[in-house]
Amino acid sequence: MGRIAKVRRSANEAWRKAGRWRSMARMFAWVLRGLAKAVAALPLGGAAAVARAVGWFLANVVRVRRAYVLETLARCFPDKTLPERRAIYAEVCRLQTLNMVELLRYAGGREAELAARLDVRGEEIVQKARARGKGVLVLIAHYGNYALLALQVPRLFGYPLSIIAKPLKNGTLNALWWELQQKAGVNGIPSHNAYRASVRALRANGLVGFMLDQNRPAGQGVFVDFFGQPASTTPGLAVMSAHTGAPVVPVFIRREPDGRQVVEVLPLIEPPPDRKDETIRTYSAACTKIIENEIRLHPEQWLWFHKRWKSRPLETAAAPAG
Repeated sequence: MGRIAKVRRSANEAWRKAGRWRSMARMFAWVLRGLAKAVAALPLGGAAAVARAVGWFLANVVRVRRAYVLETLARCFPDKTLPERRAIYAEVCRLQTLNMVELLRYAGGREAELAARLDVRGEEIVQKARARGKGVLVLIAHYGNYALLALQVPRLFGYPLSIIAKPLKNGTLNALWWELQQKAGVNGIPSHNAYRASVRALRANGLVGFMLDQNRPAGQGVFVDFFGQPASTTPGLAVMSAHTGAPVVPVFIRREPDGRQVVEVLPLIEPPPDRKDETIRTYSAACTKIIENEIRLHPEQWLWFHKRWKSRPLETAAAPAG
């Protein structure tokens, strides 16, 4: 009987802990929704001022991954001086904060305002690619307000969109993000076992967004050049394009000095001719180079906090990881 009582006490304690976590999650969701409404209630200039203040605090007081970002910038842009790299870091903090402020405003009901400040260039490229009937793989990166771009694609181009992405670590935040996607007409596909769902979306002639600038564990990626350093990259985009015949269309969102944002569609890339290892690696390298070229034009708009070079090739695994 003593063992049974002990098991019951353990079960009751686990249930109480689970209940507390559920209560905290509900409270966090309530706070986030309230924050979204509060930020959305601000005038446009006021919201930008908040982003500047918080961005300054992150850059100068918290110093979010400052040493790592400055070291990475030194490797990627050896021609830039330390003051120039520090200025890029400060601008990264400001723009990432502004991205979050805009997402909160979107969640708080400012969709029309944000849409009115978007300009689209190259929309006909997407239409031409989709006319093939194979679906379209949209090459995207952690550049500009990439989350806002995902929410705006169905409205901008008038076609269904699926996005392959890792679930956020915070369960409540992840649920709210997926809720926003569904409201915008975006089908979120968890990155784990996403291949079949993506192929189904392409065969329905839909758009599938694919982030290619994330580090992959060494055994799961192919190493390609990125800013002169080997970066482990998912082969999934190249394999899926070769398998389905879907062309790849790079799409980037870029913030302009006046606060407006430009969604720019670059020329489509034909699918790989086969799925041989070297073909896939070469294709992945070419797509990665497109991302690098865009970042070089406006380095402050990329998410430098991400440890893109964390995985190392076996022959250099003993060297410090970037």
